[in-house]
Amino acid sequence: MAHHKSAIKRIKQNAKKNARNRHVSSTLKTYIKKVREAVEAKDKDAAVAALKQAIPVIDATATKGVIHSSNASRNVSRLTRLVNTLG
Repeated sequence: MAHHKSAIKRIKQNAKKNARNRHVSSTLKTYIKKVREAVEAKDKDAAVAALKQAIPVIDATATKGVIHSSNASRNVSRLTRLVNTLG
């Protein structure tokens, strides 16, 4: 257990950040999954709608620093290409 006041504070901060990061990344995965499921079902309208909802979540996750901006860009690109395969 930490003995210094600063170390105790750091432990509390890390726990709070960890909880937020887990929530944000879990939400991100859910939105990505919805897009992929819609594409697998070959439902173009649902896939486009899911993609429109997923893109702002992906961007927000990168803005919060949970994922790297390149990772976010790559996710958006791949999902968009996947939805476009439905024609």
